[in-house]
Amino acid sequence: MRDVFTRLYSDGRAYAEAEVERQKLRAGIVGAGIRDALIFATAGIMLVFAAIVAGLVGIILALSPLVGPGWATGAVFGGALVIALLLLLVAKGRIDRMKKAVKP
Repeated sequence: MRDVFTRLYSDGRAYAEAEVERQKLRAGIVGAGIRDALIFATAGIMLVFAAIVAGLVGIILALSPLVGPGWATGAVFGGALVIALLLLLVAKGRIDRMKKAVKP
């Protein structure tokens, strides 16, 4: 009977150690996946910002012959600020709506 309990204990311990190693491996795989996803997302976001800047510069260059470089820059800058303000107001409205929905 003693041998059975000794074997049961050693088997249980070996199973627990194997399970710990398995969970460590899973955590490593998930961590590597999250790291890679963040790297790709960061690169994508940087490219989006670069494309926005390139688009704004293109609009300035296209408007320059019509109204001059100073006015073209002002128009694009002002338009970008108006769009940013509208987006921030929409975001604020969403947050306010969420707060009302969650409020006890």
